[in-house]
Amino acid sequence: MKKIPVTHVGSLPRRQSVVDYIFAREREEEFDQAGFDDCMTRAVSATVKRQVDAGVDIVSDGETSKISYATYVKDRYTGFSGDSERNAPADLKLFPGFLERLANEGGTPQYARPMCTGEVVSKGQGELEKDIANLKAGMAEHGAEAGFMNAASPGVISLFLQNSFYPSRERYLGVLADAMKAEYETIVDAGLILQLDCPDLALSRHMLFSDLSDAEFVKIAHQHVEALNHALSDIDPARVRVHICWGNYEGPHVCDVDMATVFPVLMKTRAQHLLFETSNPRHAHEWTVFRDRSREIPDDKILIPGVVDTTTNFVEHPQLVAERLTRFVNIVGAERVQAGSDCGFGTFAGFGAVDTDIAYAKLASLAEGAALARSAV
Repeated sequence: MKKIPVTHVGSLPRRQSVVDYIFAREREEEFDQAGFDDCMTRAVSATVKRQVDAGVDIVSDGETSKISYATYVKDRYTGFSGDSERNAPADLKLFPGFLERLANEGGTPQYARPMCTGEVVSKGQGELEKDIANLKAGMAEHGAEAGFMNAASPGVISLFLQNSFYPSRERYLGVLADAMKAEYETIVDAGLILQLDCPDLALSRHMLFSDLSDAEFVKIAHQHVEALNHALSDIDPARVRVHICWGNYEGPHVCDVDMATVFPVLMKTRAQHLLFETSNPRHAHEWTVFRDRSREIPDDKILIPGVVDTTTNFVEHPQLVAERLTRFVNIVGAERVQAGSDCGFGTFAGFGAVDTDIAYAKLASLAEGAALARSAV
């Protein structure tokens, strides 16, 4: 029987030498570009090997060279400068003691979030092409047959790199969609699967739009999807994955928008593969949304539920992984399910709750659980 493919959301813990180079560039310090490039090549190769060894079928470069999954665009596009004030998620504001503890313990990542202060224009695809070459070389070296590469969605860029230049948020989204279109197409043209990171479709509800009603937020989320779909208009949806989440942090998450509320928005994305959280304790019950609204899931959609968590160092038992996957197999069939993680393990360089070795132990358990789930069908 054909196995349930194993993958994950993308980012993985970075080795210290990588982090040192990334932050030298972030602080605009002098660094050896040739040394930087060599470090990234070697690190991506090692990251691909660890994924293959863990049983991951569809691998990534771990987002090795990026400072974060969203703000990396400031290094590849013009129009961004300075920094912006931090706005804590609404749920953390409700528990100020916990928020203070996180800050005191270094539980919040430190990196620049510049504003959009000028025209957004691509600086070229040179950095992306290096990332693609590193991933493809690592795949060839270690026998990985399929790979994907992350890219920021227009919506998530607008969330973390907010607009102070264009006349409206809608105009800013449109500009971002036009600018990112070439990046998306470059990834697919290289033979890789494109993954769009879209936490703006859920996380932004309690980060940026907490003063709105759910209905008002859903209208904004639909605008984000329209911008994204425009940027994807010339790409086969079968080569596209979209990831939605409520924020990759340990916290109460009591302000999260329900999956049922954003479900129609997610289904309208021009992507065949959908990645979403189901291990998050605040949303683990929401697999029932997919069961109860299965008729609203287009026949071509492939579901990639997150069946291992990325905010704790518990290693899920393979039988639990299998149970979580089986729920979705029973909804859409084994051929339309892949095994994934809730979010990335290293969404920000040098920051992550999960120990590196434990992250790969979780991926190994994910692979074992996927095999159990398939054998039970």
